Amino acid sequence: MEINDLIQKFSDSTENQCKALFSTLFIAENRLQTIFDNTIPELSLKQFMLLTMVRQSKNHPTFTQLGRLLGCSRQNIKKLALALEKKGFVTIAPCQQDARASSIYPTSKLNDYFENVFTTYQEDLRFLFEVYSKEEIAQLFRLMMKLYKGIENLESKTGKKEN
Repeated sequence: MEINDLIQKFSDSTENQCKALFSTLFIAENRLQTIFDNTIPELSLKQFMLLTMVRQSKNHPTFTQLGRLLGCSRQNIKKLALALEKKGFVTIAPCQQDARASSIYPTSKLNDYFENVFTTYQEDLRFLFEVYSKEEIAQLFRLMMKLYKGIENLESKTGKKEN
């Protein structure tokens, strides 16, 4: 079965389109992760995304804060952070506001890495989205942001909030 067969099969009703959209999120994630895992030097895509969030944070985020942001458990963040600490990209230390929590602090290696690798990542993103017009990107952005509302709606229904 090919992707076009699935598109054809699931395009006949709103219910089937919702099923296809849900499946597409996982398929797209897996395909993008495979591509970027093979093109980002030294790091997995998940590690790269964690470093991006650490680098963009005004304060030094805790495992729990990063878990909420990235949609995973603090234990997953800790595992990623420990691997990144071994590679010299971050240091892990007690949070300055709450000594019971651990924060992730960027190192000079992280900054050097982004100065040297980030342009390649940006080129790949440009290539990924070059099939869209500016208007389509704006519309996709709005719809993806609205997806977060749907996720929050599902979380409230199931009683499961992110960490």
